[in-house]
Amino acid sequence: MSQLTDHPDGTPRVVVTGMGVVTAAGMSPETLWDACLQGRSAISDITLFDVSQYPTHFAGEIKGWDATPWLDVKSARRVDRFIQFAVAAALEAVKHSGLVIDDANRERVGVFIGSGIGGLQTIEDQHRILLERGPGRVSPFLIPGIICDMGAGLVSIQLGAQGPNSCVTTACATGTNSLGDAWEIIRRGDADVMIAGGAEACITPLGMAGFCTARTLSTRNDSPQTACRPFDAERDGFVMAEGSGVLVLETLQGALARGATIHGEIVGYGMSGDAYHVTAPAPEGRGAARAMRAALNSAGISPASVDYINAHGTSTGLNDKNETAAIKSVFGDAARRIPVSSTKSITGHLIGAAGSCEAILGLMAIRHGVIPPTWNYRTPDPECDLDYVPNEPRTADLDVVMSNSFGFGGHNASIILKRYR
Repeated sequence: MSQLTDHPDGTPRVVVTGMGVVTAAGMSPETLWDACLQGRSAISDITLFDVSQYPTHFAGEIKGWDATPWLDVKSARRVDRFIQFAVAAALEAVKHSGLVIDDANRERVGVFIGSGIGGLQTIEDQHRILLERGPGRVSPFLIPGIICDMGAGLVSIQLGAQGPNSCVTTACATGTNSLGDAWEIIRRGDADVMIAGGAEACITPLGMAGFCTARTLSTRNDSPQTACRPFDAERDGFVMAEGSGVLVLETLQGALARGATIHGEIVGYGMSGDAYHVTAPAPEGRGAARAMRAALNSAGISPASVDYINAHGTSTGLNDKNETAAIKSVFGDAARRIPVSSTKSITGHLIGAAGSCEAILGLMAIRHGVIPPTWNYRTPDPECDLDYVPNEPRTADLDVVMSNSFGFGGHNASIILKRYR
């Protein structure tokens, strides 16, 4: 059994046995996948608040959100929307995995769910109460209702998971860092199962204002569903979205022992820091390239072994240009033949949840043998000259997929997914 379930160095192989998503494009891995193949955009006008004074009026908002299928009414009221998303996605992922958490295993089951920003809407609401009604009227649940680690905390409470519990906050790299760090926790023997991913809910008055004034968002108010145009010469910024993606990771030995369905294997993870600028990526994507190389090294595979790259691909001028340069520097001649696509063209940018949702889409691509395209790609950019799988799904035999995430502050993370054999 150990020759099958462990690597030659004795570390356990780690597989994915459950996936849960909460997004505007789909509330299950299957519906999200179908949206990405059919070009069914999740982007629409914002209804959460009045955006008439904002330069951007649209986002990937989850309309009609109701947390009560996963949380009782009192608990839902006490926590921010991003925590509700985390709980919903995690419970769906565990249900999908068929994992039963009980006294026999609960100390070996951990949770690692991060958020890039945390409970922004709750902060705004409670700040308004502070100004209008005084400090004594601020909710006693303010702090536990907003802090970034509370997604992981509340999921562990809901499930009784008493193993390692943590979160990372690395902006738009959060979801990928969460998966990679959870993978490392299992590999070093601190847990047998990790419930891991990211959650975000920053379609709020202050959140949108901050990203608008930073001039990072698309302003194509006349065409929200085609606004996100990764790698296109006419891209004008990213499209905000919200939601959560959570995966159940566990040792291959444990998955086989309980007869779980295995959706794929995580075989590599790398991260780096740009040490360059608070928002702009390092020139030529040098930091991103280091993360990709580190992931390849940890997987022990050559660049030519990668069959598809799910790019960070935000639809911003700097990201797409520099990610392209980074891919070319890492993959060399192979960069021209490796398909690269950005599913953000359908989902929008889920910030701290982007990486985990895109890892799920990478696993779905391996399962179905289909590469989800980059929708809305119309005008080639001379500085973005790779194969971006424009506007049509592509059938392909996929064994190895890389997924990239990069965040403000110069955080870079890459993860490598592999077909389970």
